[in-house]
Amino acid sequence: MTPTLAVLMDPIEAIYIKKDSTFAMLLEAQRRGYRLLYLTEGSLALRGAEPWAHAAPLEVRDDPRDWFTLGAAEWQDLRKVDIILARKDPPVDSQFLYDTMVFDLAEAGGAQVINHPRALRDANEKLFTLQFPQCIPPTLVARDVAELKRFAGEHGKVVLKPLDGMGGRSIFLSYADDPNLNVIIETLLGDDGRAFVVMQKFIPEISAGDKRILLIDGEPVPYALARMPQGTDFRGNLARGGKGVGVPLSERDRWIAAQVGPELVKRGLRFVGLDVIGDFLTEVNVTSPTCIRELDAQFGLNIAGQLFDALERNARHA
Repeated sequence: MTPTLAVLMDPIEAIYIKKDSTFAMLLEAQRRGYRLLYLTEGSLALRGAEPWAHAAPLEVRDDPRDWFTLGAAEWQDLRKVDIILARKDPPVDSQFLYDTMVFDLAEAGGAQVINHPRALRDANEKLFTLQFPQCIPPTLVARDVAELKRFAGEHGKVVLKPLDGMGGRSIFLSYADDPNLNVIIETLLGDDGRAFVVMQKFIPEISAGDKRILLIDGEPVPYALARMPQGTDFRGNLARGGKGVGVPLSERDRWIAAQVGPELVKRGLRFVGLDVIGDFLTEVNVTSPTCIRELDAQFGLNIAGQLFDALERNARHA
């Protein structure tokens, strides 16, 4: 019987396939003979306690001029899908949290959901690092302006960011005597002052790159993509102009992966991206980790293939 894979992702017509990890997964699934189904947030539904989706058949091609074809959408019982990739980019908003509740029912009905729906709800990509205090730089998460300014005064140069950002968006570099520090804090707190602000001690080793380390079932791929800041921008994010350079994992990288990996396995976080600057873990990316295609191209890997090997082993042992 032909296996089926469904993917919830951002609009496929807008992706850049040369750097899109979800697309790499779809190519690998298609190579393995899976029937592909394309989901959007608007397509999900609950018929009582039954998870359904108005799903379109999907074909993909590694051609930057013509990379997909969608068929006519039909209603599909998600409990009959073999694998569901929940790969919507952050921010993780209330609607995405509701989507994971639909996927809870699909998972209970026998589908493999990557990553596990409860873990997607529980593992905020900034806050989850605090589960591993031995790995992280000095960090504060607060709403209180005086407390945030105290931390900046203690550590000097600091980085500030929101809990729900991605791709380097709304990340600020500041310092205790910065005349703009109040404005930065007020901006991140939001109009009603209710948003948490993450503040971390600045790690000067960012000049050597913000490394993305990919883990499959808690085990790291042996190479990382170091996102190198360009020009005067301190951010290494590829979405902000950073340059991706593949590097072998260091001893410290492997140590951090060993600290984090068992908890990922415990929670059903099958495919995860760790962000490491210098000796420190800064983020744990669980919703739609990227960098598969860059590492594949630089080192002749097939990371999506490794992932599907793991998923298929799990299916056989279920």
